[in-house]
Amino acid sequence: MRRTPGRGARGVAPGAHTERVIRGSLDEAVGDTPASDVPRLTMPAPGTAAGIETADLGKLADGSGPVTVTCIDYCPDQVEIREVDDLREFLGHHRPAWSHVRWINVDGLDQMDVIQALAEKYGLHPLAIEDVVRTHERAKAEDFPGQEDQPGRLFIVARTIDQRDGRLHSDQLSMFLGRTTLLTFQGAHPQDLAPIRQRIATSGSRLRENDVSFLLYVLLDGIVDRYFPILERYSERLGEVEEEVLERPSQSTLEQIHRVKRELLTIRRAAWPLRELIGHLQRERHETLSPTAQTYLRDVHDHAVQIIDLIESYREIASSLAETYVSVVSNKTNDVMKVLTIIGTIFIPLTFLAGVYGMNMPIPENASPLAYPFFWVVCGVVATSMVVWFRRRGWL
Repeated sequence: MRRTPGRGARGVAPGAHTERVIRGSLDEAVGDTPASDVPRLTMPAPGTAAGIETADLGKLADGSGPVTVTCIDYCPDQVEIREVDDLREFLGHHRPAWSHVRWINVDGLDQMDVIQALAEKYGLHPLAIEDVVRTHERAKAEDFPGQEDQPGRLFIVARTIDQRDGRLHSDQLSMFLGRTTLLTFQGAHPQDLAPIRQRIATSGSRLRENDVSFLLYVLLDGIVDRYFPILERYSERLGEVEEEVLERPSQSTLEQIHRVKRELLTIRRAAWPLRELIGHLQRERHETLSPTAQTYLRDVHDHAVQIIDLIESYREIASSLAETYVSVVSNKTNDVMKVLTIIGTIFIPLTFLAGVYGMNMPIPENASPLAYPFFWVVCGVVATSMVVWFRRRGWL
């Protein structure tokens, strides 16, 4: 289902728009704020109701971005991948009898009716709906027990890291895990899920042979693995900055160091909760998580720990580079001051001689025709002797 809405917005009931706007959020996307800004936490107004009811979604203003809904049904023997054109009609039909796993992915959050239709169909909790719409949530996992005819669901928020247009961005991926269904919601910059779809389409793959929680593991594994190439680029940048610090430090060098430190902090803010999330999923039992998926999540947790270790190492390197920059600049300043001091020291006796023999009074030596050249010889000998002495002392 692909929609490109116009720029007009629906009418908003009094107080409804605030549910989407003033709920607190921590902005972690470097590309969405000026480079000098730090993350800011905006809290909801006192007394604001928590969560967004399904019925209130229709009152929120639509955005202008496209929305694509993709459904994948599969079992070990069969798979069906399709793009949904009419979501209401699609949700009105049951899944095929042969389907063991259904994965519905939504790329784009600018059409509230899409989220509303899925929330009604699968009984999504108002608190989880709010977290889907508000895309600056911390990585987490929340259990929403089943009620009456609705099974329990596990709501998971993960943060991805990506570089676009030379800037670092942190995006949110929201997931609802049921017993046989997985719903995923992505914002305006969705992750590339083509490799996972290719694995689903491959007959005999481990992904096809397992349940829906294994699909959740695969998604989390892909998110974590995308951190490594990003960190590899920061390793190369730190090497280049180190070379510049030692050979040709300048003000721009210090700016690069602080930029790297700030971006590493952004990655850390996304990766640290992600590690806690995966650790929670692999330890805690849940009706929607299979033992097989939890076993594989151990490997994802190991990778997340490695990412945190790399981030901390790179942050320490960046801090040491800043200290090295200050030391190198201070040493260069000291060298300049040393040269100027030596020059001034050499001219002290020369200034004394010039002052004595330049006085406007009779001086016996001035009567000799050799006085002037002798004066310059003496000045040259004094200056040369001082330079030689400085070199022997290691001051030059």
